[in-house]
Amino acid sequence: MEIENNLRRILWLGLISLLFAPLIQQVTGFKKLVPLSGVINEPNKPWLTFNTWLSGEFQQQAEIYTKVKFGFRSTFIRINNQIDFSFFRKARANSVVIGKENYLFEENYIKAYYGQDFLGEDSIRSLMSSLREIQESLESRNKSFLLIFAAGKGSFFPEYFPKDWLDSNRVGTTNHKTMVKIAQEMNLNLIDFNTYFKETKGQTPYPLYPQYGIHWSHYGVCLVIDSLIKQLEYMRGIDMPRFSWSEIRLEQPHDYDYDIGDGLNLLFRLPSYTMAYPKLKLEEKSGQTKPSLLMVADSYYWDMYESGFRDVLGNNHFWFYNREVFPKDNGISSPVDLDFKKAVNDHDIIILMATEATLGQIGWGWIDRWKKEHP
Repeated sequence: MEIENNLRRILWLGLISLLFAPLIQQVTGFKKLVPLSGVINEPNKPWLTFNTWLSGEFQQQAEIYTKVKFGFRSTFIRINNQIDFSFFRKARANSVVIGKENYLFEENYIKAYYGQDFLGEDSIRSLMSSLREIQESLESRNKSFLLIFAAGKGSFFPEYFPKDWLDSNRVGTTNHKTMVKIAQEMNLNLIDFNTYFKETKGQTPYPLYPQYGIHWSHYGVCLVIDSLIKQLEYMRGIDMPRFSWSEIRLEQPHDYDYDIGDGLNLLFRLPSYTMAYPKLKLEEKSGQTKPSLLMVADSYYWDMYESGFRDVLGNNHFWFYNREVFPKDNGISSPVDLDFKKAVNDHDIIILMATEATLGQIGWGWIDRWKKEHP
């Protein structure tokens, strides 16, 4: 009987501990939790005052705050997401599609592959005509314009699309194919990495695309950086610093190679093939030129920017989606607040880059601004 009573007490204590564990963790923070990935809008901690108490504002804010900040919240969310992913093949992340063998895609890349976001040939021809005018204007002032089509995971891995997408869709006319055709007709300066990646698929010693990331692999980025430097040297007639690598680490995917996987906020990491991480070393010689660059691009430029590509450049600016400036220009973080004419004139090279899912918005308003404020 005594053993049964002790067992009962232990069970009750265990149950009470479980019930109060979230509150204890919230108050004391006794166990450090791995924060959730993605955009998390966390409310500010409410402050109790006489007025906010009487108005009910404090109670409302406290309820919102508690829902977001209760103890072990991130762990409970990961458990829920893991159950949905493992047992019901549901991704608790915006627009993420789970493909065959758990390959992860963003829905817009699949739509772009099938041409469901096609702008129409007339619209694309008008866009390319505007870019041709920009290129000619820049060339007349000894500046260079370059259009880059980054690779896209939809075009690279269509065999891993979910069965319902494969069964219910057929490939139509796409923005990418039409833009390439018209850009070549108009002699636009173009690097089409999307086609290059598809043509070299399976021929490179290391993967060009990760299983659980949306962007090209870090190894692919290193190849892109090398190709882009050569193209800029050719266009400008200059000799630029280069990168070399003698060491390549083979590791499980991380950072950009696992960005969708991180965004799912699962309890366990997903198993994957090994990815390659070259260790880049900048090679500089006397007499080399570091041209200034204005890059207007989507998130495909981030790994290039952070991997050292900016080190081969002089005055270097990245206008992320034409919304944010990196690095900040005298404290200014938005292109809207910059003198557009000066921003263009201060750079030797202007590059617009987009991947297949964002080709329809390429420039993100930069081209329209050029037309209004023609430098």
